Amino acid sequence: MIFKQYYLGCLAHASYLIGDKKTRTAVVIDPQRDVDQYLKDAEDQKVEIRYVFLTHFHADFVA
Repeated sequence: MIFKQYYLGCLAHASYLIGDKKTRTAVVIDPQRDVDQYLKDAEDQKVEIRYVFLTHFHADFVA
């Protein structure tokens, strides 16, 4: 299981990469505008981001 939190202090914005190494799939929860960090970490962990979940609407989230 992969669970990584990303926190952007200036916006008090937390997002998460959650992945399963067995199935090699992952989800990003409430992603920030700059998605490169999620893509890099998913590649490093050898998982594919298949889902993006937004817990609520906010101007600094993208999906």
